Amino acid sequence: MINQKVIPAISDFKKLNRFLNSDLEFGILMNFHLAQLESLVEAMKKNKKKVLVHSELIKGLATDEYGAIYLIQSLKVDGIISSKPKVIEVCKKRNVLGIYRFFIKDTISLDQSIEIGKRLKPDFVEILPAACYDLVSQIENELRCKVLMGGLIQNEGLIHKCFDAGAIAITTSKPEFWDIR
Repeated sequence: MINQKVIPAISDFKKLNRFLNSDLEFGILMNFHLAQLESLVEAMKKNKKKVLVHSELIKGLATDEYGAIYLIQSLKVDGIISSKPKVIEVCKKRNVLGIYRFFIKDTISLDQSIEIGKRLKPDFVEILPAACYDLVSQIENELRCKVLMGGLIQNEGLIHKCFDAGAIAITTSKPEFWDIR
C-alpha cells in the first residue's frame, strides 16, 4: 500500500508546496489548524497525492473516534496516524489506512504498545524514536504488520539503519531527507 521509502511530515505551507511539486505520493499533514484542513486535503488530492493525517497534531480536531470519522467521511483522507486505539479501530471498520503510532520510552511502554497492537491488528505501526530501529524485527514479528520509523531523525545514517533493520519507510519533517530512495 505504501510504496515510498520516505513519507514527508508536512507542517507548514512551504513544505506543502515542496511536497506537491515532488514525485512522492504519500504525505502526512500535521500541526495545521482544523479550519485549514479541508483546503489542504483538497490541494493534495488535486495533485494526486495520498493524504495521511496525524489526528493528534491537528489543532482543534478531537483526537477520538469522532475526529477520525470526520476526517474519513467529510475530508476523505486516505489514512490516519494515531496513538489512540479507538481511532485505529474506526480506520479498520471504514477501510482507511490506520497507522498505530507508539513511543518507546522503556520496556514497559514497548510491552504495552505491543499488547495493544496485537489486539488492534493495524495496517502499519510507526515507532518513535527512530533510534529504536533495533526493535523493528521483534515488533514486526509480534504484530505481523509493517513498520515505519520516525522521530528525531537527524542524519541519513540513521535512515539507512532503519531500512537495514526492516522498516519499510521513515516519516520525517526534514525536507532534506525527502529525496532519499
